[in-house]
Amino acid sequence: MNMLHITDLYKRFGDKAVLKGLCLSVPENSIFGFIGKNGSGKTTTMKTVLGLLNADSGEIRVNGEKVIYGQAKTNRYIGYLPDVPEFYPFMTAKEYLLFCGEISGMTRTDTIARADELLSLVGLAEEKHRIKGYSRGMKQRLGIAQALLGRPKLLICDEPTSALDPVGRKEILDILLAVREQTTVLFSTHILSDVERICTDVAFLNNGVTTISGKISEIRTKYRSREYQLEAENNTDILALMKAFPNLRKTDNGRVAFSEKDTALSDVLHFIADSHISIKTLERKAPTLEDLFMEVTEK
Repeated sequence: MNMLHITDLYKRFGDKAVLKGLCLSVPENSIFGFIGKNGSGKTTTMKTVLGLLNADSGEIRVNGEKVIYGQAKTNRYIGYLPDVPEFYPFMTAKEYLLFCGEISGMTRTDTIARADELLSLVGLAEEKHRIKGYSRGMKQRLGIAQALLGRPKLLICDEPTSALDPVGRKEILDILLAVREQTTVLFSTHILSDVERICTDVAFLNNGVTTISGKISEIRTKYRSREYQLEAENNTDILALMKAFPNLRKTDNGRVAFSEKDTALSDVLHFIADSHISIKTLERKAPTLEDLFMEVTEK
């Protein structure tokens, strides 16, 4: 089942078309990376899912229910972490979560238990200082706790790691990985290494539409690289190969690399056999998300 399903979503601001028929399916219990350059429409998509923006056309369903602009019925399934979460600075983390539970209609007993559970999950259980003294990373962690307070079926995070240092990014990613058993996670980002680290599924947003979407493992298989790396027994053989095939290039690890669009693999193999060159390895390079994204955005 898809926890989030978007069909033919269009959104324009004045004369600028931001979404141009976007389609997106987020499977239940997945960690879904929504990739796009800054300004590509990721936040617009998320605010439309939340019913905060009115789409020009298209349909959005959350947990099978249609999202209607200005109505918050489907938001009972959603927890949301904006890119810059705001808090009451004079509160402590627990006071803030208790306040959120009260205004959302949770019982006091349930809110206290849930707050303690979530503060432990995000590493703030022992933090007694007021929020005004929190670092950016601590605020992001508290934001995730607040978004999970009502046990949502879908957690949406807008650029949750973009302004964090490497330690802070790791902390947030570890939390998102940990909550997968509780909820489906959708997070937007332009940091591809974050997606490769924790995501099960991904979609590339470019020019208002999703160009590549699906499980990362299947995408890697479908878009297998046509680039190869070869390691020979000695440098003399490498020089012979590079002389015979000018498009070959040396890599940092002492191998030679070539793309089949420039140099046919069969020609290289025939030359190796005819020249009695001994090779250690010959492998097809696994495509990275960065490779695929650059290919998509440059088309």
